[in-house]
Amino acid sequence: MQCFSLTRQGAVAHLVLNRPEAMNTMHPTFWRELDEVLTTLHREGSARALVISSTGKHFSAGMSLETFGGAIAMDDSSAEGRAAIYDLLTDMQHTFTKLETLRIPVVAAIHGGCIGGAVDMVTACCIRYATQDAFFCIQEINIGMVADVGTLQRLPKLVPLGVVKELAYTGRRLPAQKAQGYGLVNEVFDTQEAMVAAALQCAQEIASKPPVAIWGTKQVIHYTRDHSVDDSLRQMGWVQGAIWSNAHVREAVTAMKEKRAGSFPDLPGLASFKDLA
Repeated sequence: MQCFSLTRQGAVAHLVLNRPEAMNTMHPTFWRELDEVLTTLHREGSARALVISSTGKHFSAGMSLETFGGAIAMDDSSAEGRAAIYDLLTDMQHTFTKLETLRIPVVAAIHGGCIGGAVDMVTACCIRYATQDAFFCIQEINIGMVADVGTLQRLPKLVPLGVVKELAYTGRRLPAQKAQGYGLVNEVFDTQEAMVAAALQCAQEIASKPPVAIWGTKQVIHYTRDHSVDDSLRQMGWVQGAIWSNAHVREAVTAMKEKRAGSFPDLPGLASFKDLA
């Protein structure tokens, strides 16, 4: 991969943005590789948690603006061209939505600038850790456009609406400490090394739980975010009825009593009808 490196530590996958010379900006190869990695992790089932971190000065400076002057055209000269912008954005949005629909939790470890499209990306993750020098910036308004790949849809679910409006209207930077105070960031660390270690430790802890129970928990949390309490309780019953396992509960309780790690099966691999033809 050109834009990422992917390693495994037991059941934890670690995806690292590795184009520091370009401030890990997002160009077509970035989108293709990220989509492919997330699709593979989703289908394989052997990884139980994913950590995303980065290299260089910034986590990511967001969208590579040269992309829209060359490889991808944003044609506003006709109704047909503007309609194609909708389809292009839908495709890009779908890639970051895969972070939410991934069968495993995603922990983002953010240092330096998390700018523009990078905010779209990390707001789709489950947990966010940051370094003291980290900051978040809805950069799109500073270059004359509306943030369009998820920030304005997900950020209001994470921090107060007034904060979202201030950031989105002004393009100001939100420092990590303030972000933690608002609830966007779970914890702030002195160094990148300490942050990544904590993110991996969190992922290892998640990976020690029954994967199907983690899957169910992620399903329920995301459904609850977007539905009423009554609808969410109904969905909770369906999910619990679908995945309940007396064997998993017995193993988890026994493992706690015996002070050992529990033993639980991975999620099964997923087959696609496209691959069976």
